[in-house]
Amino acid sequence: MRRMLVTLLLVPVLAYVALCAMLFLAQRKLVYLPDYTHVPRAGTDYALDRDDVTLRGWIVNPGRPAAIVYFGGNAEAVQANAGDFARWFPGHSVYLLAYRGYGASDGTPAASELLDDALAFFDDVQTRHPGKPVSAIGRSLGSGIAAHVAARRPVDRLVLVTPFDSLANVAQAHYPWLPVRWLMRERYPAVDALRDYPRPVLVLRAGRDEVIPGANTDALLRVLPRAGVVSIQAAGHNDLHASPAYGEAMAAFLR
Repeated sequence: MRRMLVTLLLVPVLAYVALCAMLFLAQRKLVYLPDYTHVPRAGTDYALDRDDVTLRGWIVNPGRPAAIVYFGGNAEAVQANAGDFARWFPGHSVYLLAYRGYGASDGTPAASELLDDALAFFDDVQTRHPGKPVSAIGRSLGSGIAAHVAARRPVDRLVLVTPFDSLANVAQAHYPWLPVRWLMRERYPAVDALRDYPRPVLVLRAGRDEVIPGANTDALLRVLPRAGVVSIQAAGHNDLHASPAYGEAMAAFLR
């Protein structure tokens, strides 16, 4: 009887441990969703050579004096923004870079590499626009990457779309019964990067955001007390860009 009782107790414990191990090992496949973003290299017009890979993307409004770098979401085909960005930012060249493993970029996505790539991306764009302002937009996952860049480079103006305090905290909110904060390697701690951040910031949030809990955006805003905030109440996480207020707010902020 005692052995049976021990067995009955061990089975759920072992199943829980196995689930945690599976999530730890598979987390990059859960965080990064590049499969629907792949395009031929011939359709790109920007390339950034790294030590081990070539990253590719697009330039919108080439030849303008000022620049914007854009960091997309975890399943976003960033080139889909080209038409809107051309209209909203006529005085800027906008650079859309596909992450490693996305679009026509080589490699496999992982936080450490994506963050290093983002710094190199900013540096390359700044070299192309000497003495001119370079701003950054980061959406969802890209908000964590943009925060990392803004903390380490002279970003002129920073736009964060549906941002979070850290990806680990977002995952913990979705899976409160798992020790996610201990398991996550892909953390993107935006709240640490932007604590006491001095430059202009605009935050765009969705009133019906089903991916980033409001509490996680609120936690980030507590360290950005001077940030401008635009809440689009009728929008969800993935359709925020369809609201006219989305483009109007960014165009006014990045004018």
